[in-house]
Amino acid sequence: MEPELQVSTLDHLGLVAGVIDELGLVELTDAELPVHGQNCLSGGQVLKAMLLNCFGFLSAPLYLFSEYFESKPVSHLLGDGVEARHLNDDRLGRVLDALFESGTTMFFLKVALQAVQHFGVDTTQLHLDSSSFSVDGAYLATTTSADADAGMDDFQPIMICRGYSRDQRPDLKQYMVNLVCSRDGGVPLWLQVANGNQSDSQAFAGIMGEFAAQWQLDSL
Repeated sequence: MEPELQVSTLDHLGLVAGVIDELGLVELTDAELPVHGQNCLSGGQVLKAMLLNCFGFLSAPLYLFSEYFESKPVSHLLGDGVEARHLNDDRLGRVLDALFESGTTMFFLKVALQAVQHFGVDTTQLHLDSSSFSVDGAYLATTTSADADAGMDDFQPIMICRGYSRDQRPDLKQYMVNLVCSRDGGVPLWLQVANGNQSDSQAFAGIMGEFAAQWQLDSL
């Protein structure tokens, strides 16, 4: 009996995976997120899979995430023994929760510092701007007095609400993303997710103050 022929599609994802490995993103993530012995995938491997999915130019709900990798050489991209079925919505959701609890802004800062040092990014000139991202569905208030009494302020989510829409969809609720980039290649150095009704004139001074507290740069 002839062996069954199996074909996998790598496309451009090998280049993306190579850059992620060169940056050491998996190891950095694993150092930040707790690891459980029963997990088939570490947090770093899950994050790498999410990035590969993003650069695969495909958007789908988390419960369909594993289907994207069924035609990909998963063990080659993510590590020996890794299968597409391991990338289920429960594992992805727990990693996203862990990233939120650890602080997305500080995690992004550590990744950016590592990238600047490794690739020698010039940071003598910087640019700060914000973008709005519209969402579908009904988003209600997520903070209650009971949450505040229970000490939930440190993990209070952003407000998804109506505001000035840069993508010309004032009918939809939105959230904001503040981003500081270097002039050298437009490399992002600081990321902060904010409420949908944020006022740039009021927020930008505070953002630059927080950024300056973490980055010791002559350009500031």
